[in-house]
Amino acid sequence: MKKKYRKDIFSALRNQLLARIGGPDNPLFVFLVFHEMKASLRAKYDNDRSSAAATVAFNAGDVKLRASITDATVVNGPSLNGMSLAVEKPGFFIIDYNVPKKDIRFQFMSSVKVADKPLNLTYIHSRTDKRTILDGTLVVDSENKISANYMLGTENCKLKYTYVLGGLTTFEPCYDLAKNSWNFAVSRKVYGDDVFRAMYQTSSKTLGLEWLRNSKLNGNFKVLASINLAEESKMPKLTAESTWNFEM
Repeated sequence: MKKKYRKDIFSALRNQLLARIGGPDNPLFVFLVFHEMKASLRAKYDNDRSSAAATVAFNAGDVKLRASITDATVVNGPSLNGMSLAVEKPGFFIIDYNVPKKDIRFQFMSSVKVADKPLNLTYIHSRTDKRTILDGTLVVDSENKISANYMLGTENCKLKYTYVLGGLTTFEPCYDLAKNSWNFAVSRKVYGDDVFRAMYQTSSKTLGLEWLRNSKLNGNFKVLASINLAEESKMPKLTAESTWNFEM
């Protein structure tokens, strides 16, 4: 997608926001006019359907304000479907508001020292479904990490060990306590911007192969091919996702 075309899309989105906010008497209107925005456009394609999402974000002091929409917001006329708003202070908290569902999701992050090793903690709570998730990662050194993810009040708990070999190859065995099963992933960096990843879930017998590229010039994309080895047909599921980032 050409850069000029991407800018046209988000210029239209910005104008829509300004039109809905009102005139210069609204402080938010003035803020949007005179502050630089960062925008991203994501498109996803798979065997069954395709989808798209757009995000605009800008800084307000030490916090970031973000608005996101999906194709559900504009299909069949403008609506609130697929729209979300967020306030983020990087490294401290994220508050997401799902507009159509009127649901608030809180995420708080902190870091403490355990035996002089950083332990990164994340607390996530969703108000509507009343789910609370605790996530922790102990960074042993530049090559080794131990992670745990637990949903309060359930048996959903995952333990993961990450080992980075030579800064290029990553091994990630993960144990799912609820399913009493293992998941395995191996990834390898090649050519600087490319990462190839292989994954296997023992509970569902699903094998996946993934190719990721992160490029500041051409944007990011991901291609995933997965196959369920337990099915007789063994038809692969293909998913492709592209993301473009730029400033307005």
